[in-house]
Amino acid sequence: MRIIPEALIADLVSPEDAFSAVEACFAAMARGEAYNFPVVREALGEGRQYGFKSGLDRAGGSLGVKAGGYFPGNAAKGIINHQSTVFLFDPETGQPTAMVGGGLLTALRTAAASALSIDRLARKDARVLGMVGAGHQAGFQLRAAAKVRRFDRVIAWNLHPEMLPKLGEVAAELGLPFEAVPLERMVEADVIVTITSSPAASLMSAHVKDGTHLACMGTDTVGKQEVEPALTARATVFTDEVAQSATIGEAQHAVGSGLMTAAEITPIGEVLIGRHPGRRSDQEITLFDGTGVGLQDLAVAGVALARARERGLGVVVEP
Repeated sequence: MRIIPEALIADLVSPEDAFSAVEACFAAMARGEAYNFPVVREALGEGRQYGFKSGLDRAGGSLGVKAGGYFPGNAAKGIINHQSTVFLFDPETGQPTAMVGGGLLTALRTAAASALSIDRLARKDARVLGMVGAGHQAGFQLRAAAKVRRFDRVIAWNLHPEMLPKLGEVAAELGLPFEAVPLERMVEADVIVTITSSPAASLMSAHVKDGTHLACMGTDTVGKQEVEPALTARATVFTDEVAQSATIGEAQHAVGSGLMTAAEITPIGEVLIGRHPGRRSDQEITLFDGTGVGLQDLAVAGVALARARERGLGVVVEP
């Protein structure tokens, strides 16, 4: 078994690697070659969440689990709120093959899924990017989105506006004008990425114009919510996995209130393999409900393991 600590991940896995790995993962899911196991999630109190996401990808030869969660008090301690570790196993024997730091991998795979949805579902002429949320993962989201569309500017809102300048620095690095705006001005955006840990909706239907693509990336457990159910029901909804979308993802609220059914949600893998056309018109609102599936984590951790083996990095121990 190879132990690959967090400090090595940045040199082993690039955003481009994560994009390719997540794309292959979603396609394998659509073809029935990979599936996720039920999520185990536990509330620890004071906003802390801990759980397990796992799965098997026969096409990619991956079996494993990500253990971790969200600890909102971490920021005050100088560490990121999301903490996780990925464990990989040989799918034939069950023997452990790797223990991989999951912090950066989680940010990379989440941003890759969002960017993939923008690439396949946003209008080709999208020019204004809206960001709702300015925490640790927002910068990754902004950089990934800018790789798949030539945006002219970025507008952003955050519950705590003092956090927005840091996101503005990322926009500046990308050469994009940046403006902090009230939520009402999100109507100017052609693409909106929501990346918050909110327990209540911030983005309302009135804040979104026809033709917008939304990548809702923050809701991954019961009770979280970024957009109002009326907006979700107004959109054509795509997701990483339908079962998670309807129960722990953003769509849980629209499904729970009877505004839509799980049968109306489409796995984005169906678009990737050509089974669904994706966006059908420039007036259609598309929404990607990124719940975060275990197979994404296994895919990017698999890249880290392969590179570490090639370069002789990490610590090898007997399983």
